Amino acid sequence: MSYRVTIPCTRAQGEAVPEADLFLASASPPVVVADEPDEARPNEWVIHAYFDSEPTDDELAELKQLGTGEPEIEHLEDSTDWVTKSQQGLQPIRAGRFFVHTPMHYADRPADTVNFEIDAGLAFGTGQHATTAGCLDALDRLAVSGERFSNIADIGTGTGLLAFAALALWPDAKCIATDIDPIAIDVSRDNAAINAVRTGHGAGELLLAVADGMDSPMLAARAPFDLLIANILAGPLIELAPAFTAALAPGGTIILAGLLDTQADAVAWAFEKQGLELQDRGTGEWPVVVLKGPTRK
Repeated sequence: MSYRVTIPCTRAQGEAVPEADLFLASASPPVVVADEPDEARPNEWVIHAYFDSEPTDDELAELKQLGTGEPEIEHLEDSTDWVTKSQQGLQPIRAGRFFVHTPMHYADRPADTVNFEIDAGLAFGTGQHATTAGCLDALDRLAVSGERFSNIADIGTGTGLLAFAALALWPDAKCIATDIDPIAIDVSRDNAAINAVRTGHGAGELLLAVADGMDSPMLAARAPFDLLIANILAGPLIELAPAFTAALAPGGTIILAGLLDTQADAVAWAFEKQGLELQDRGTGEWPVVVLKGPTRK
């Protein structure tokens, strides 16, 4: 990488970066990461974008929309691997029994956690984002409470992380992970190999597929699911409420994330209208909503 562009942002803006459709018109899009440089100032974050050539005015204008100030451009040494360098700022996440880290932090893996190595890059869901960590916590709480699942779907999987975690908790389950982005599915497949997650159609195996929401013959063939996970955005979650409910087994559980606290009630209500019961509305700026389906359809 030859250029780094830095722009100040709020915490909410930084945490929203993984969900943004960035640089779709760029022939060589930058690597974009958000960072909290000072823990004593938790709302003062920065966004870094690493370019392999000088950024254009349009690219700078797009970056400016993500933050709150003027972009600062630095010319970097070409001999430095700035993608790897940028990942050094992505600190590991401890969520429930899970520990998620980039390759830079492999040596920091605790002995008493379920560890996943997720390379920050072309797909999202590293665990750095609060919604992903919240989903890991929600999965862990379900397991601690004694819930058992045998047929799991992770919609909008990103890097595959939540599907990996679900299989770690319920190793005899069948699991399918889908994403609208083919690159995300390729990344998930690579991450599965890195983390020794078996891929395939059987129990204890992960099936990966490209799908737009629930529109997939593989999802239709696998349904109904007793656990459905979706860490996407509030708008699509509301639109998908009928399709998710139709694909849910009687008494099944749905975990929803990717929404702001101001959106949680609307998302929950969209599913309650379908007959689901709200189990946990979630808390904080990025809540995770947990609902349970009726025991009979």
